[in-house]
Amino acid sequence: MSVQDRVRVRETKLLSDKWYVLKTTTFDWKRRDGTWQTQSREHYDRGNGAVLLPYNLANRTVLLVKQFRYPAFVNGYDDLLIEAAAGLLDNAEPEARIRAEVEEELGYRLGEVRKVFEAFMSPGSVTEILHFFVAEYDASMRIGEGGGHPDEGEDIEVLELAIDEALAMIADGRIRDAKTIMLLQHLALTVFAKL
Repeated sequence: MSVQDRVRVRETKLLSDKWYVLKTTTFDWKRRDGTWQTQSREHYDRGNGAVLLPYNLANRTVLLVKQFRYPAFVNGYDDLLIEAAAGLLDNAEPEARIRAEVEEELGYRLGEVRKVFEAFMSPGSVTEILHFFVAEYDASMRIGEGGGHPDEGEDIEVLELAIDEALAMIADGRIRDAKTIMLLQHLALTVFAKL
């Protein structure tokens, strides 16, 4: 039996579509014991996204961004977030979109990029699937300053950090962004561990 056979949607209501789409849905769920249970859930649809962490194997460095995130601030985080370059797909293919984001945010035009996995980031309430990429970079790939688009509210600082420092920043709480932590740990286990 597929999950689709275990869900009967009763009603879906639009709660907001000012920035992205927030809905509430009442549905029946067929439990493992065969009984049906009525549940209600809100779900936020902001579209799918992509994230990429550039690394320089010879220098043992990575490129990250530092920016203000209002939801983190309102939840008590009084600092700028350090993150891997990322963005919503906006109907583009994941690789094409992440290449454009890296150019806008970091100021680098990358060669080969490698997709490493996909993940739901907050499946209890957000529909987004995030496509995770890594790519090697060097100084010759720099085409600009980065920083994002000010007209989109972006005010991004580019950081080049040693991989060991970035991993230490996870441990001491200076890096708290889940997608970034996942990619840093991926590189630590699969790329930098081989040196």
